[in-house]
Amino acid sequence: MIRPLLVLRLLTMPCLWMGLVQLVFGELSFMLFKDNVASNFAMPASITLGVSLVLLIAFKKYQLPSVSTREAMLFASLTWLAVGVLGAIPIVTIAHVTFTDGVFESISALTTTGATVLSGLDDMPRTFLMYRQFLQWMGGLGVVIFVVAILPMLNIGGMRLLKAETPGPIKDEKLSPRVASTTHYLWLVYLTITALCAICYYLAGMSVFDAIGHSFSTVSTGGFSTHDASMGYFHSSLLLWICNVFMLLGATNFALHYRVYLAKNIKLYWRDEEMKAFLMIVFVISCLLAFYLYQKGANATFSGAFTESFFHVISFITSTGFAATDLSAWPAVTAVVLIFVGYIGGCAGSTAGGNKVIRNIISLKSVGLELKRLVHPNGVFAMKFQGRTIGADVRHSVMGFMCLAALTTMVFTVLLMTTGLSFVAALSATAACLNVLGPGFAELGSSFAPLTDTGTWMMSFAMILGRLEYFTVLVLFFPVLWRH
Repeated sequence: MIRPLLVLRLLTMPCLWMGLVQLVFGELSFMLFKDNVASNFAMPASITLGVSLVLLIAFKKYQLPSVSTREAMLFASLTWLAVGVLGAIPIVTIAHVTFTDGVFESISALTTTGATVLSGLDDMPRTFLMYRQFLQWMGGLGVVIFVVAILPMLNIGGMRLLKAETPGPIKDEKLSPRVASTTHYLWLVYLTITALCAICYYLAGMSVFDAIGHSFSTVSTGGFSTHDASMGYFHSSLLLWICNVFMLLGATNFALHYRVYLAKNIKLYWRDEEMKAFLMIVFVISCLLAFYLYQKGANATFSGAFTESFFHVISFITSTGFAATDLSAWPAVTAVVLIFVGYIGGCAGSTAGGNKVIRNIISLKSVGLELKRLVHPNGVFAMKFQGRTIGADVRHSVMGFMCLAALTTMVFTVLLMTTGLSFVAALSATAACLNVLGPGFAELGSSFAPLTDTGTWMMSFAMILGRLEYFTVLVLFFPVLWRH
């Protein structure tokens, strides 16, 4: 049974946080950037904080019981919708876009998708640009995880909230016995990598503003930039390789980062089966693409082709979505390759999107297992990952996920085509939003502005669906969730 008052009280927490964030950016506009948009943040912040505090006081006597699995899934889904709508208000008033486009931009930031309907970023207020970047960073490990980390009262049942939000098929591994401690460790790792990224960007030639802003979107694998030309604005191979390193770090299991830190042994990265496969996939596909681009004359030098192929493969497979050149000038087959690697995705337990490397590994091993059983019907075989036996429940869950991802892609592609998009544009938009990737192709190559309102709302839903990995959202539409 779902308790509406409990879910409503839980929702006041991320709403309070969003109000505080907007209030801080209002102060930054007034005190630091002086770009005359302080009221665009202060007004919605005041209303959000006021309403949230009233609800919090009204429910003061309502004791928080244990959170059930059903309530955790509903809370996770509603959180992204609530903060997406609240986060859109400054975007609508500053960028002068429709409410539909504002919500799309906000959800794209919070889900770290990076798809945008905006242009002319170079001339927009600095407060607004940093706000977009920070929304991505905030959404990187998830608003829900942040709520669990800072609210000790959610410790009871907190693991259910964590499991509803955390991407990946194996969600029971904890860094600490207490959920709040686990999420504190995750945020500590996240903060550390972000700070290192900002420092490296600054030392390589970025301004302080751009270094901080791009570190937010790099480590969160979000992909928003403070410039229309994205990373291509800087014309620096060094910055691209720095970006490569931190995109890979953002797409690595954060629990693995923490284990490496504790053991002070960098070799643990290579001993991890998922990480090893992830790096090998990046290396092989990037090298093949580099040779292809050089052969086709897409780049004058092999070093240039090598740098750009590695950058864009890493950008797409980590679901970051940065660009360093005009991809429409590349051979058409490269779009297929980049969409394909976008579906592969990063590692589980990271900020990256996609199907996750671990699911691809388990899927291939499942196929191999079935072939063995076909050849040896009476044989007894066990499938292992990282030295652990994978049970049938995990295998079935993974295969179900992969089938659902393929089916959802087909459905959204067809629906977008009914709005007037070409097949390539519809497929790339669907892949970009479901994999929280960002860039589109064909009509959507420069931005998602050509989408109709219907298509924009569909893609907003697709981003939340992809961010919560399908099941958490889709189960809300099944009657079984609402039965007693």
